[in-house]
Amino acid sequence: MALKIPIGPQHPALKEPTNFSVELDGEEIVDAYVKPNYNHRGMERLAEEKTYPQVLVLYERICGICSQIHPQCFAQATEDALGIEVPERANYIRTIMCELERVHSHLLWAGVGAHELGFDTGLMYLWRDREAVMDILEMISGNRVNYKMNTIGGVRRDIDERKIPMLLEALDAYVPQVDLYANAFTKDPTLRARLEGSGILTRKEADELCVAGPTARASGRDVEVRRDDPYAAYEEVDFEVPVVDDGDIMARAVVRLLELYQSINILKQALKNIPEGPIQADIDEIPEGEGVGRIEAPRGEVIHYVRSDGSWYPERTKVRAPSYVNIPALIPMLIGDTVAEIPITVASIDPCWSCTARVAIVDTNKKTEKIMTFEEIRSHYG
Repeated sequence: MALKIPIGPQHPALKEPTNFSVELDGEEIVDAYVKPNYNHRGMERLAEEKTYPQVLVLYERICGICSQIHPQCFAQATEDALGIEVPERANYIRTIMCELERVHSHLLWAGVGAHELGFDTGLMYLWRDREAVMDILEMISGNRVNYKMNTIGGVRRDIDERKIPMLLEALDAYVPQVDLYANAFTKDPTLRARLEGSGILTRKEADELCVAGPTARASGRDVEVRRDDPYAAYEEVDFEVPVVDDGDIMARAVVRLLELYQSINILKQALKNIPEGPIQADIDEIPEGEGVGRIEAPRGEVIHYVRSDGSWYPERTKVRAPSYVNIPALIPMLIGDTVAEIPITVASIDPCWSCTARVAIVDTNKKTEKIMTFEEIRSHYG
């Protein structure tokens, strides 16, 4: 008889509350169930009561390591709805910020992965180098986490030309560090024993679940928004999309490590070729309309939808983060593994639980959504 055990919602290996239930036959996982939605914060509802610039500040806080991605995606959706053309220099600055955030995010992920494996020396080294990226982000934006770089129609801050040689020098110093981490993850026998053949997601399962980002590309699913639907300045830079077919945790690590090289390459091109010109478009009025923004976040495709009714307040916004499609993939990844591999398997998709929590109350008779007051929510859920 299978033994069913809960993991979470509070657990030392999970940085946000979520709940797993796994069924065991001895040490082997034979079935699994994931229950997120402990972090619902009502972002989309809050956005309807804020002006477009205020929503940018709000959406920076959807995720602490996507502080550039979400507001930029919202800005792109709004610019699509309002028919605004972003200046070329602003697009380059957005690209630079996105890639710096990707480097910062992948280093954070690798450090967390090392920690889940008991390799805390790797955590310290990786997060030390992550700190240096955050220093660069602070040099450009004035902030280490929530940058407030985006505005509707461009960016709020320019990049000082005198700082570009310093930034290029810092990027050159990162290449040998990435080499060090790539060798550690792919050649150390202990890490290989833990990562190879664990948490497997096949190409068929990846296609059926529509997973995104490094999780998809590690299972042979070649999807990448920067290449397939270019935005910002990505049409102006050359880069490769790493794709691996193995589908295990090692493959997901390899994809992210290879993406670090590509991000450094993109950053060098963008910094060397950044054009002169304005960094913001003029906005005289807010017309009615609707638009969509798509961005390749470090975890995968982010989609923002905006509907304008002609006022300074968006009538409706909708956010789909990559963890929303990646979390269901944990089920096939966990089945067949042992209990000891649960923390690193979960960490391998780099989940953001608060990005995914949504609540929609639908009246099936009237086919309409219902807005609940806080008192009704408390009464309904006890």
